[in-house]
Amino acid sequence: MELDLTWLKSKEQVLADMHAMNGFGTRLTGSEGQNAFVAFLKQRAEALGYQTYSDLYSFDRWEAQRSSITIHRIRGDEPVAVSSVWPYSGETGPLGVTGEAVEVFGKHINYLHARGKIALVTVSDLGRIPSGIAFNQRGAYPGGTNIPAFYKGPVATSFVNVPFLQVAKAAGVKAVICIWKGMSRGMVQGQYLPFIQDYQGIPALWVCEEEGEKLRAAARNGDKVTLVLEAKKEKNAASESFYCVKRGKNPTEAIIVNTHTDGVNCVEENGPIALLAMMEYLKDAELERSVIFVFVTGHFRLPAFKQNDIQATSKWLKNHRDLWDGRSGHIKAVAGLAVEHLGCREWKDVNGEYRETNPIDIEIVYTGNRVMDAIYYKALEGRTLVRTVTLRGHNILHFGEGQPLMNVGIPQIALVTAPDYLTAAADDHQMSRFSVDLMYEQIQTFLRALFLIDETDAKTLGKPDPYTFVFGSVGKN
Repeated sequence: MELDLTWLKSKEQVLADMHAMNGFGTRLTGSEGQNAFVAFLKQRAEALGYQTYSDLYSFDRWEAQRSSITIHRIRGDEPVAVSSVWPYSGETGPLGVTGEAVEVFGKHINYLHARGKIALVTVSDLGRIPSGIAFNQRGAYPGGTNIPAFYKGPVATSFVNVPFLQVAKAAGVKAVICIWKGMSRGMVQGQYLPFIQDYQGIPALWVCEEEGEKLRAAARNGDKVTLVLEAKKEKNAASESFYCVKRGKNPTEAIIVNTHTDGVNCVEENGPIALLAMMEYLKDAELERSVIFVFVTGHFRLPAFKQNDIQATSKWLKNHRDLWDGRSGHIKAVAGLAVEHLGCREWKDVNGEYRETNPIDIEIVYTGNRVMDAIYYKALEGRTLVRTVTLRGHNILHFGEGQPLMNVGIPQIALVTAPDYLTAAADDHQMSRFSVDLMYEQIQTFLRALFLIDETDAKTLGKPDPYTFVFGSVGKN
């Protein structure tokens, strides 16, 4: 479908918005940076002529302020570089906690011999876990593009091989140091992981494998270690979701376009920048259906925000059934577009070096059914930068904020590219791994998809396919 791109803001304007977003810093849920970013988004939306509608929330917030690890040797103290903090783990005072370092083995639950000490736990890369456990591939473009046969990397590893901190706390361990294994220093630096757990009540830090060797040597020598993790705790911290409506000719049907506003770098999450570009393009367009643009909070504090689901958009859906469920005079959402993680270049470990391996990371796109899948591939036409795989929800897994749409029966197209640096904070906000050219083409794709959906009747759009189970098909193209 041809778009009049004179309506779409320029690539330079999109890049300027990216820099403006980065100017707010790390935008963890409820942080000053996220709250300022949301205010910026609302001001921009209102300047385009949209009315904004807000949902205000409060939750108990935790954010690390300072962390360090020091080994106390006979010859003197030796600092150990911290890769990152474990979010919502726990905290120490300014002087930290000091104790003998002890390695813990046995699937991370054998903590009793570390009582009163500091536990060292090795967290190994998943290695050869088959991707078919998590993914079921529908198709791909260009041909030969596939989900890797084995799923690995820091995000998946932290979710699957996660040590049990509350077991350590119950055993009387003072603190836990998690040592990444099988991943380079560059890959694990700054990883805000795991971000899906509730408050643990025991301080925990991550270190890379090389720094971990220093700590293992300290454990063998009986050396003591001091761990510092100071954190700010805030009761009833404020955070906000909001939405805007572009009215269509048919007042009874709508298309939902959603993303989240919290994140740790320029791709997690730049979906709001894409939505602003789409909103500017559509502000004077005539559409058959209304379009509801939804900007949710809570993706990086899911235990406090998810609602009968594992993603934050579920809370917005619960609070606004009148905008999507089609019952008792309510608007019926006939389709959804979830837009996350645009412009990702692929970086991988190669022989221990973390480097770019492809100018385009694989675009993981969930498509709700065969019609939505066909619409997505039609919308890809004309792209010069494309490396896409489309998927079905599989084994109750559907990564990203498109899952709540599927779970309430809204057929979706959901972009959720997952580079290994997705959750890694960095001084440059990961801009060195970002492509504005790719992001610009992805914005155009979702605009084309929206217009194609708008001209397709609701019966044809249908309902989402159910989850598939057991072992999914990958590598079939």
